[in-house]
Amino acid sequence: MSPFDTDIIRAKIAIIQDNLKALEPIKEMSRDEYLRDLYKRKATERLLQELIEAAIDINTQMVVGSEYAPPDDYYQSFIRAGELGFLSPSLAEKLAPSAGLRTRLVHENDRIDHSIILKAVSMAEEYYPRYVEEISAALSRKD
Repeated sequence: MSPFDTDIIRAKIAIIQDNLKALEPIKEMSRDEYLRDLYKRKATERLLQELIEAAIDINTQMVVGSEYAPPDDYYQSFIRAGELGFLSPSLAEKLAPSAGLRTRLVHENDRIDHSIILKAVSMAEEYYPRYVEEISAALSRKD
């Protein structure tokens, strides 16, 4: 048995997978269609936020559960997961900036740039399936 709760991690993986599936229609929308639909914009922002938060939770659970100090921040949770072999370092570096997007979505520090959100959907579709694969493989190694 691994020192971290694999049931919690698997539940978070399911959130990521569900949110990726829910985001699929968004990547097919034109920018104008996206801008005209307030509900799709808000849903997209929330789906991205939940997806990123689930990954941060997984990273932190695995790092701390492996008896290392908690990451200093959300960005570092990806970097530490890469350093400890839960993720490839290259994927960790590609995903770490999504922590900043999560912060902007939660706190709305400034107006949300819809172009950034649409790019984030493409990024999520490209990199988060790999994240799920690598985390699942790391869990298999720990069981």
